[in-house]
Formats: sequence, C-alpha cells, structure tokens
Amino acid sequence: KVPAVRPAMSETIEKLFREIRACTYCAENLPMGPRPVVRGSASARVCIIGQAPGVRVHRSGVPWDDPSGKRLRGWLGVDDHTFYDETRFAIIPIGFCYPGTMENGGDYPPRKECAPLWHAPVIDALENVELTLLVGSYAQAYYLGKSRRKTMTETVRSWRDYGPDILPTPHPSWRTTGWQKKNPWFDDEILPEIRRRVKALIT
Repeated sequence: KVPAVRPAMSETIEKLFREIRACTYCAENLPMGPRPVVRGSASARVCIIGQAPGVRVHRSGVPWDDPSGKRLRGWLGVDDHTFYDETRFAIIPIGFCYPGTMENGGDYPPRKECAPLWHAPVIDALENVELTLLVGSYAQAYYLGKSRRKTMTETVRSWRDYGPDILPTPHPSWRTTGWQKKNPWFDDEILPEIRRRVKALIT
C-alpha cells in the first residue's frame, strides 16, 4: 500500500521542480540553451536516474522520448502511459539539460553542475521511492562512488551487491544491442528481476 502523501511534501516537490525547470545556471555552456527535463511526484515509488537529455528530448521536453526510451520501457515491461505516470515513476537525469553533441556524433557528458546542485533535495523529496534504477555509467559513478566496479559491465553484473533499493543497468542506446548479445545474463537474470520489482511497486 502506498503511504499517504503529506500535502506539504507535495508542495515542496512541485516547487522544487518549478525551480529546476527555471534553472539557467549552465546557460552559457549549453548550445541549444537550457531546458531542464524532470518528472515525478511525491508518491512515485520507482526512480529512474539517467544521464542527460538528447537533442530529441530537448525539443519535446519529454524524457526518454526516443528509441532509447522505447528500449528502456521494454526492459521495465511497461507501456508509455504507465511510464509517464508521475505518481508511479520519477525520472531524473544526472544532467537536466541537453549538453550538446561532439564531433564524433555522441553527446557530451552531463554537465557536472546539475547533480550537486539539485539531486539531494530531489531525492529527499521523493520519500516514497523504493527502487532506483541507475541507468548508465554517469548515474552509477555519481551514486555508487567507490563501490562501483572497474567497468559498467562489472557494476551491472554485481547488481545484488547494491541492495534491494538500487539497481544499476546499462544505458539503453542502440549500442547496447551488441552488449546484450555478449552478456546474455542481463536478459536472463536482471531484466526479469527489474520487471518483477517494478510490477510489484506500481500495481
């Protein structure tokens, strides 16, 4: 049963998200300007922490509104409507704004200012979260610190070591298709566990 949400807490997180969406702290370093992307509510029980919006998400303002998001929803075993239900899922990137694209076509890493500035109060406000998915190496580096393994693959394979409330995953980009073929244990062991936990928390 989901605990009752105190009105004061709901007001706090709504105010906090308004402040985040109005943030211009890194504006001079963002090629397309600031457009912080964040979703959730005080009743959310699953938190997804990714890296940073891509250009498509920057334009739409909708997190994971791209092929990576479609793959992520497949991993979770949920449809679009459920995924974007803010009473169930909070979606928080390490960097809230699109950081720009490098010459090789990949995006720059998330801005380093975002997480230290905003994450602690957001996590405190999401007091009903029981499962946090650390999607990709940037989220794992920030939240696992010295407890993460030498590689993302080793970190994800050691998922049992991080307790029932945290679960690391790779980033669901197109590059992960090859990674999954080389690491079938992810599909065999971790995806069923993710789906089981998510289903238990959102139904």
